Amino acid sequence: MGPMIIQIVVAVVLLAMAGFFAAVQEAFSAMTKGRAHKLVEDEKPKAEQVEQIAADPAPTVSTALFLRLIGEIGFVVMVVYLFDHGFPGLVWPFVVAGLISVFVLFVVVIVGGRTIGRQKTTGVATATCALMRVLTAVLFFIPQIMILVGNAITPGRGHPDGPFASEDELREYVGMAEASNQIEADERKMIYSVFDLGDTLVREVMVPRTHVVYLEETKTLRQALSLALRSGFSRIPVTGPRGLDDIIGIVYLKDIAKRVYDNADSQSSQSVGSLVRPVTWCPDSKPADDLLHEMQAQHIHLAVVVDEFGGTAGVVTIEDILEEIVGEIQDEFDQEADPVTEVAHGVYRVSSRLSLADLGDLFGLELDDEDVDSVGGILAKGLNQVPIPGATLTWEGLELTADQSAGRRHQIVTVLVRRVPSAGSGDEGEPHNRAAGLPKSAEKTEEPAEPQPEHHNGDSHKNRHRTEA
Repeated sequence: MGPMIIQIVVAVVLLAMAGFFAAVQEAFSAMTKGRAHKLVEDEKPKAEQVEQIAADPAPTVSTALFLRLIGEIGFVVMVVYLFDHGFPGLVWPFVVAGLISVFVLFVVVIVGGRTIGRQKTTGVATATCALMRVLTAVLFFIPQIMILVGNAITPGRGHPDGPFASEDELREYVGMAEASNQIEADERKMIYSVFDLGDTLVREVMVPRTHVVYLEETKTLRQALSLALRSGFSRIPVTGPRGLDDIIGIVYLKDIAKRVYDNADSQSSQSVGSLVRPVTWCPDSKPADDLLHEMQAQHIHLAVVVDEFGGTAGVVTIEDILEEIVGEIQDEFDQEADPVTEVAHGVYRVSSRLSLADLGDLFGLELDDEDVDSVGGILAKGLNQVPIPGATLTWEGLELTADQSAGRRHQIVTVLVRRVPSAGSGDEGEPHNRAAGLPKSAEKTEEPAEPQPEHHNGDSHKNRHRTEA
């Protein structure tokens, strides 16, 4: 009976060893850098050693896993040996030994050890950090060699540092954190957006060509200043004779204001072409996170996006990229407007989304258009360009004036509407303008000294570019 007792003791020791290192493996797998740093701030014992291991947990975790496997396999061998030699008359001793080993290992190691490591992460880590640093220094080369051999015979590139959490597993952890009320739903969405940013291309976040506001290089500083104030953009592309495909630079509102302040006569005698800054170009297929890093490093806020043929596809700002993470950024002026508000007798401020039918009911008219359905749509169609605040259109006896804009793209969100005065309107008895695809009875009212951009872009006073439709 003496040898059998020794064998039983050895089996128990190996089982305890497997459970111990299972707890250590789980504890250091769960110990994050932030958690370890918090221990240092709280001046917990051995916190510095835990922080050093948490900075690179792979060697420690691999060593603990290696020693755990030694304990598990040794325990199984001892149990099989005991049943084979201690109970010679037992039917199928190997099967019985195997079943007992599976049950004991599952209860003690898989459930017990890992649960203790997860629940007592801080205690286990601080209690075993010194021991694991010694064992890792002595034994780490053995599991490391095994990992390299395993990666060599496994299809694919392998994992030189051993098996670690993938992006999908990290997403699951974030979801679990939300489910346990450790983070809010908005925080979870923000973290997911950070993961998705690496797969997002610039063309998906840019302000498209059709929404770009630009200036011709021959425009005066007064005209440029007027456009900047009316559109809300503080960085505007300046084009050559060939339009948006011939951008020669970017003009900044602060440069214009400084020049006009220093020399008041320059506002009418100097063109914007003399104040342009160099353009930063970006292909539309570039990952958004790479562009964000470049813009941060180069201290730029706006880049012009080009397509595969070299033409201008749009513009993109730092805010466009950041809003992919944090969502739409609004200021105190971006407020949801009521669909219809009477601001004066016979003058209404209506939402640009208001349907033409509802607008007609407001004035007792039958309004319809075969191409567009909303007030904002008819305003853009009638002007044949993206409207900016102050742009006016006369259509079907109504005067529509672009009112307020919002969002990064500064799209018009409200429109002032009133009936055209019966006298002094300047269009009584005149034929309706049907040219250039204008709607029936539509004509444009322009300010002679103002530049007329064809599209929206640029950067606002707070680098804003887009708005929700």
